[in-house]
Amino acid sequence: PAVPHLKKQTPEKYYVGIDVGSASVRAALVDGFGTVVAHAEQPIQIWEPQPDHYEQSTGDIWAACCSVTKKVVSGVDTSHIRGVGFDATCSLVVVDKQFQPLAVNREGQNYRNVIMWMDHRAVSQVERINATQHRVLSYVGGVMSVEMQPPKLLWIKENLRESCWEKAGHFFDLPDFLSWKATGVTARSLCTVVCKWTYTSDRGWDDSFWKMIGLEDLVEDKYEKIGNHVLSPGESVGKGLTPEAAKDLSLPEGIAVAASLIDAHAGGLGVIGADVKGHNLPCENQPITSRVAMICGTSSCHMGISEAPIFVPGVWGPYFSAMVPGLWLNEGGQSATGKLIDHVVRGHVAFPELQAKAAASAQSIYTYLNSHLDLIKKSLPVGFLTVDLHVWPDFHGNRSPLTDLTLKGMLGTRHILETMQAAGHHINTLFLCGGLSKNPLFVQMHADITGKPVVLSKEVESVLVGAAILGACASGDFASIQVCSI
Repeated sequence: PAVPHLKKQTPEKYYVGIDVGSASVRAALVDGFGTVVAHAEQPIQIWEPQPDHYEQSTGDIWAACCSVTKKVVSGVDTSHIRGVGFDATCSLVVVDKQFQPLAVNREGQNYRNVIMWMDHRAVSQVERINATQHRVLSYVGGVMSVEMQPPKLLWIKENLRESCWEKAGHFFDLPDFLSWKATGVTARSLCTVVCKWTYTSDRGWDDSFWKMIGLEDLVEDKYEKIGNHVLSPGESVGKGLTPEAAKDLSLPEGIAVAASLIDAHAGGLGVIGADVKGHNLPCENQPITSRVAMICGTSSCHMGISEAPIFVPGVWGPYFSAMVPGLWLNEGGQSATGKLIDHVVRGHVAFPELQAKAAASAQSIYTYLNSHLDLIKKSLPVGFLTVDLHVWPDFHGNRSPLTDLTLKGMLGTRHILETMQAAGHHINTLFLCGGLSKNPLFVQMHADITGKPVVLSKEVESVLVGAAILGACASGDFASIQVCSI
């Protein structure tokens, strides 16, 4: 794992990282050496009122943030906690002018005020946005994803005009909602607005884009609703924790709160700067741009960074300073990875038998499956079991590099890396983190299929370390996010 560049550090200082994933919220207490001292997890609810509509509740999410944070700080003197960093999925939060939740559904259920990142309701809206061929689309691989925020905003305007669009006071990316909830300040992170909302670090918002797609109302109030104060990830927000948020989280009032990151970007930050000396890896003594961070969970993200902007067809970016300050980010990905493996395994006719056998051997279903594959592979490598079987992995559309949300279903990672390399990236080593990186077979397959070495962090909770790095940076205990090894 990586920590920010050392300035003045003693071991008794702590930082809290809070990670809001798709299905759960996790928190970690991290010390000044980047070690996770305590961590806790709590599930959060997902509503699926109809196919491709996925919703959550900020009330439910914040309650879970408070619960897990209280658990991880219960064993230490909280006066030693110096900063808090949040990361979250890039889901869309809607609140009214008094910051109360507003329904993103026709049922009028106000507590369900979050359109999840994986929600694909805005298909017709994104098709119309892409048909404009506006210049901002060149920063998302030429084609905007249905998972980004402009199509979702347009869907709300067209489908919930009176009940939601006209009453809305603020549209937040979830990571920015969390920093607002903690500080009372509506500043946005450069990471969220650049990666999911079409903001650019040099030009800011492009009025002509919003007018062209029919969302000119956002321009009229100087972007008040979507953010006109933007901070770099890790910058401190406002005056730190408000008295109310401090009480909710059981933390001291006024401690530093960082501008947030999207969850995948926090994972990338947590692994990409790792010290790998002495392992004969091709990235040793090479610039950090020779590495790709792969964050593998419900979905996958492939994070590649470069000194100069590289435009990769079908891959998001280039985004300036969206993950590592001063470097450009390209972000490939698969819309369903862990979710797809689960779906295939659980939908199989033999699943009840697998469940019973795994339970009888006191193993998880995936540990049991991996050892079963080892038994049947005989003398050949396990990959040869599927030499004549090819599964197209895009059951939830292809995010990169084909950007075709209608594809339903080769492992996509090699396809993505080849496309990035062809455009000018020089990648020689993969750094994996996220839930699926704990599955040895998943990791081995990536090494075998890409032909590149894979590095795993000793600290498995890389995303939480990334969030805590933000808090550490905001606290002023460190000179910058410029990542150095432990």
